[in-house]
Amino acid sequence: MEIKQAAYVISSERLSQCPADNKNEYAFIGRSNVGKSSLINMLCNHKGLAKTSSTPGKTLLINHFIINKEWYLVDLPGYGYAKRSMKTKKKIETMITSYILQRQQLANVFVLIDIRHEPQAIDVEFLNWLGTSSIPFSIVFTKADKISTQKIKENVGRYMSRLEEDWEVLPPYFVTSSEKKIGREEMLEYIDQINKSIADGQ
Repeated sequence: MEIKQAAYVISSERLSQCPADNKNEYAFIGRSNVGKSSLINMLCNHKGLAKTSSTPGKTLLINHFIINKEWYLVDLPGYGYAKRSMKTKKKIETMITSYILQRQQLANVFVLIDIRHEPQAIDVEFLNWLGTSSIPFSIVFTKADKISTQKIKENVGRYMSRLEEDWEVLPPYFVTSSEKKIGREEMLEYIDQINKSIADGQ
């Protein structure tokens, strides 16, 4: 798939404010500072599409971007950012939960995980919640340019082994680097396949 057009559409505080059409939506979520905005900009080949920040936890709304006038890329708030107030945390949690569980247009959730770290309980818990909620999801390991090829293999294997404790069928995963544009073609091809399979099923 070639992305010819990518544009910001709307930022929503609640589900009812999201676009009213029936285009497929691909949501991106992860812990704060996982490199979500950079990955979105890399995928869309549009440096300033999603706003990057050195301060974690900047995304507080559901952000829709229209891609090729055909489908939406959705930038969700990050989870697990400790410096937010309890009220803000609860609001964001409700926003994320309602979007993921109720949004009928949602075709896939891409869960971003920093490949440099050991499996984190908060990530595993979130992945398990998606699985038990029957939400289609994939794992996107970010920042692959920061470690060696051997370390990438070891860390991915460690994550998959951890997930095997809870699941018989493992989710698809992608190894990416926003700086090196690693994983871009694979992710776009995956989205294209889902779009085609949904279209064929209608």
